[in-house]
Amino acid sequence: MAVYALTGFSLVSLLSFGYLSWDWMKPSLVADVATDPMEKSLPPTFTRPPHIIFILTDDQGYHDIGYHGSDIQTPTLDRLAAEGVKLENYYIQPICTPSRSQLITGRYQIHTGLQHSIIRPRQPNCLPLDQVTLPQKLQEAGYSTHMVGKWHLGFYKKECLPTRRGFDTFLGSLTGNVDYYTYDNCDGPGVCGYDLHEGEDVAWDQSGKYSTFLYAQRVSKILASHSPKEPIFIYVAFQAVHTPLQSPKEYIYRYRSMGNVARRKYAAMVTCMDEAVKNITWALKKYGYYDNSVIVFSTDNGGQTFSGGSNWPLRGRKGTYWEGGVRGIGFVHSPLIKRKRRTSWALVHITDWYPTLVSLARGNLSNVQGLDGYNVWPAISEGKESPRTEILHNIDPLYNHAKYGSLEDGFGIWNTAVQASIRVGEWKLLTGDPGYSDWIPPQTLTNFPGSWWNLERLTDGLRKSVWLFNITADPYERYDLSEQRPDVVRTLLMRLVHYNRTAIPVRYPAENPRAHPDFNGGAWGPWASEDDGEEWEGGREPLKSRNKKKKCKICKLRSFFRKLNTRLMSNRI
Repeated sequence: MAVYALTGFSLVSLLSFGYLSWDWMKPSLVADVATDPMEKSLPPTFTRPPHIIFILTDDQGYHDIGYHGSDIQTPTLDRLAAEGVKLENYYIQPICTPSRSQLITGRYQIHTGLQHSIIRPRQPNCLPLDQVTLPQKLQEAGYSTHMVGKWHLGFYKKECLPTRRGFDTFLGSLTGNVDYYTYDNCDGPGVCGYDLHEGEDVAWDQSGKYSTFLYAQRVSKILASHSPKEPIFIYVAFQAVHTPLQSPKEYIYRYRSMGNVARRKYAAMVTCMDEAVKNITWALKKYGYYDNSVIVFSTDNGGQTFSGGSNWPLRGRKGTYWEGGVRGIGFVHSPLIKRKRRTSWALVHITDWYPTLVSLARGNLSNVQGLDGYNVWPAISEGKESPRTEILHNIDPLYNHAKYGSLEDGFGIWNTAVQASIRVGEWKLLTGDPGYSDWIPPQTLTNFPGSWWNLERLTDGLRKSVWLFNITADPYERYDLSEQRPDVVRTLLMRLVHYNRTAIPVRYPAENPRAHPDFNGGAWGPWASEDDGEEWEGGREPLKSRNKKKKCKICKLRSFFRKLNTRLMSNRI
């Protein structure tokens, strides 16, 4: 049995604030029971393919939505979820690129070579070009496809860009995080560039506009210019609520009573995003799309607790394979759902959206081999059982191996030093180093540094490399059953072995100096030619860069005045 030490506050004092009283099954917070006798009536028949709006938020914690008992105001999301189907057994990946790649391809990251970390701005890497993407399949089905927001699936070649991977239009950023107003992103000291793109061009003219509002306005513009008689797919990948913590000051003012500054700014960003979703929903109704639409809402990974996010009462945070890193907020809102206003406990994974949405679009999946996702629409719309019974969270052979793991600890069939995690039925297994493992309450009691926020800290897990939990009975991962149930451990290790045999080599090339924005007019963008291989041999400076070095000081001066002007115009905090 694990030994826990309380840090900062006593368990009793936290109970007095209600942090440990949250009931996983409490109807008022999670489940909505339909009382309207008409609720079971069938929706209009699918007379034509539905319009699909997929909304993905960035780094939003599991606790950070109203219907999970949050202190953050999300009235739009709460209403949409209450009127639709809440997904309370929904899983995503612990960091950005893996979730996005699995959404777009319907495949586990071990089957795309993206099983380690994220795609970094200077890496000659992107979503494999041989993968047929979700928007490409929807285009085949006659859809107009649009992307607004964060890509983060690589851009070193033009072939990697969203407009080459199935989207008719694109407005957004290519890298992982940018300033919400200036759209600048630094990938290390002195390696900074502008990152907002319209199609395949740099959108310099949009600088100064808060990205959450900009993206919602673009969605409205797309809807206004399109005919609701023709099917449309819009992928809205909000930058919010990833760092940097920036929000218009009027939203921060609402949370002025919050003692924790990071939490205050974070809460403002969540509420601002909620309002953007309201505007998108309003546009769907105004322009005649709503009655034949499906809105999917999903987070991309767990919240980052030292940046204001909260995954309470789950264990862990963004970047970990504990539930706080991989259990996501998800719901579907649509007039076409047969059984609305309910909570679904069907097992759903982010890879499932690919076959589910293509099937809704009446697309052809017969020529797509090797999908890891399932069509879960019957489970969502009609309350049927999910076809999914297990989830491979990941196998990462490059992550730092656990010091105390071994092949012997894995019954001679699996090296438990390797970071991996899998769920089969009600059981979840973790090996290697799963990441930061504390339980962290919402950061509202104190303004202390991150480590002081911890409710409980595991003190005896440092010498372990195998954990087993019954997630159905123990969703907070408090009771490790690996020693009591070695039979289950062995069974799940065999499943890891099975998946590992199907894995392709990791794609994680060294950074390329040609990617520096100074060589691209001050912006992040493609730098390799069509003939370049995926790994460019570094070690010497490219000829192009030598010719441009003289302009470097002018570029920096221009960038300085552009940033200054933008910040004065935006009046931001």
